[in-house]
Amino acid sequence: MINNLTIPKRDAGFSLLELMAVILIIAIMAVMTMPLLHEQMASREIDLIARRFIAHAQFARAQALAMRAAVHITPSNGHLWEEGWIVSGACDHPKDGVSCTQRNWFSQGDIAPIYFKGGGKQFIDPHTSKRGILFNAAGAAKSAKGGFVANRLILGHDLNPKLERHLILGSGGRWRICDPGVDAKACR
Repeated sequence: MINNLTIPKRDAGFSLLELMAVILIIAIMAVMTMPLLHEQMASREIDLIARRFIAHAQFARAQALAMRAAVHITPSNGHLWEEGWIVSGACDHPKDGVSCTQRNWFSQGDIAPIYFKGGGKQFIDPHTSKRGILFNAAGAAKSAKGGFVANRLILGHDLNPKLERHLILGSGGRWRICDPGVDAKACR
């Protein structure tokens, strides 16, 4: 015959010390990943603003082609791109003395913590000293006197000074985004 032996049951569960050790390990892992998380968030923010600016500029170019009239993308206050921009129809030369009403299609507000390095001074018309990009009826980026504008805007991030994106405008009004951290040679 087999004797019924009673084996004392151990309490099920974890001790307080074991739970505290697990919480400590999770906390250490969370602290270690925070810089990576902040860097990824900053990278996504700067990419978002770069893509939004290019989308607005491409819209301005498409409107210029479709309407066969000049379209501007300018800083909203006329000075700093960081404070936002406006895409609008240009009323530089009213036809036959008929007044022209400026038409605004898009506007972007303040983009902090993203900023344009150098204040976006790269897009200043040398003849009028105004900031902005004018797409003529042929869709080309031109200055007020007809000179071609081919340049770049450089975006930076307040929280990560090394992070930047170059928004490069080509001769036909085409844009591309370049990340010098990934391919410095292509950003020249």
